[in-house]
Amino acid sequence: MDYSKKVVEMKKITKKFGSFVANDSIDLTVHKGEVHALLGENGAGKSTLMNILYGLYHQTSGEIYINENLVNMDNPNVAISNGIGMVHQHFMLVQPFTVAQNIILGTEPTKGLGAVDMKKAIDDVKSISEKYGLFVDPMAKVEDITVGMQQRVEILKALYRGAEILILDEPTAVLTPQEIEELIQIIRNLTKEGKSVIIITHKLKEIKAAADHCTIIRRGKYIDTVKVSEVTEDDLAAMMVGREVSFKVDKEEAKPKDTILKVENLVVRDNRKIAVVNGLSLEVKAGEILGVAGIDGNGQSELVEALTGLRKAESGSIKVNNKEVLNNKPKDVFNKGIKNIPEDRHKRGLILDFTVAENTVLQNYKDPRFSKRGILNKEAIEAHAKKIIERFDVRPTDFTNKARALSGGNQQKVIIGREVDNIEVSKAASGEAQLFIATQPTRGLDVGAIEFVHKSLVKQRDEGNAVLLVSLELDEVMNVSDRIAVIYEGKIVGIVDAKDADENTLGFMMAGGVDHD
Repeated sequence: MDYSKKVVEMKKITKKFGSFVANDSIDLTVHKGEVHALLGENGAGKSTLMNILYGLYHQTSGEIYINENLVNMDNPNVAISNGIGMVHQHFMLVQPFTVAQNIILGTEPTKGLGAVDMKKAIDDVKSISEKYGLFVDPMAKVEDITVGMQQRVEILKALYRGAEILILDEPTAVLTPQEIEELIQIIRNLTKEGKSVIIITHKLKEIKAAADHCTIIRRGKYIDTVKVSEVTEDDLAAMMVGREVSFKVDKEEAKPKDTILKVENLVVRDNRKIAVVNGLSLEVKAGEILGVAGIDGNGQSELVEALTGLRKAESGSIKVNNKEVLNNKPKDVFNKGIKNIPEDRHKRGLILDFTVAENTVLQNYKDPRFSKRGILNKEAIEAHAKKIIERFDVRPTDFTNKARALSGGNQQKVIIGREVDNIEVSKAASGEAQLFIATQPTRGLDVGAIEFVHKSLVKQRDEGNAVLLVSLELDEVMNVSDRIAVIYEGKIVGIVDAKDADENTLGFMMAGGVDHD
């Protein structure tokens, strides 16, 4: 590949938010026709740097050159006019609109007296879609298509506006393995046509599969730019976090004791009134991690919602420490011994416009530690938050920050810290082991944060609590669990010892191909 043409040069970019330095004199060079990965821990400053390139933020100091011309990137319109498009981690689509309507929004082709020419729009969308192997239905409503398809719509939006340089922010965070493979092929199609792609990520496998070069930043500082073919995943991980990272979960043999969770013949219907959990039974014991493996959409989300009181079950039994909690309110379920890392940290785990301190007491603000006669004890809440921030390495350390200002990994650390504290307090008060449910606990996290989450789950197991891990990441389930329950069409079709599990066997079971215990 000819790397002679520089399409992006960011020189000595510094960005300060008050006294906090998010980017500290960072350099980045991207060439025409390459895939350039931007790698860093959660909160390292990757998204901030790309938001500067896209004109959403303005650098405190430093220069940006596009096609070797100095550009004052003071808003996204300047970026778009210079051929830059950005697909954000959280999509910016109008759900009730069609694919075509979303793509042309703000740049609608017109005919006659200014009327929108939808036929031309649909033809244009089809043409671009086919050229890059994106293949979307222009007439489908966005609310009716998969997350992977919605991402394609965002990419098409950028291409429709003439993007030659495409920024993808954590593009695989919410995709299935098959969708990830399809996205990598789409990226290859783009670069074949001379487009340049910048991927913000912390997924090392995908960097190795898709990227030509990788720039690593750590805690806001430039570390290095490497040729991906010349480094290993271990090399990249060490540069990213500043130390060697273990990809294997170190844990002793499990010593399971009493059954903490017992689910029998559970039936739960989804929003379409279909029984997506259909006669499911399982048990989790104190001192073990039971992983639930399955292809997305086989009832995992509805199972967890029923366990935590967020969705009514039609029938069956859910017992925690021999207490029936079926269709109890979430607060009652919490008090009876179930603590939860939710699947969607934004919708279910945090109130984003509350401070970090406020988020650490969401379930128990009425606790005498934090309030008296209905009046919150601000000093006690802040001291509690400070303890969690220090113990769980939340960055930045200011508990007055709003939760939305934190990176995804640090938001997850706040949730884990809060729930672990809740487990410890509840266990001390009741004398009973607690059930810790972790649903997609490492989604969107870097290798350092993933290692931290896995150690936290093992620690809870070792302290005599029961852990239910629900994850779409098969490597994670195999690595962390003691036993693995495979879910298919709303039932547990088999339970295997993690020591004896392999990807092929589990994959076969996940597809409904076998039924054994």
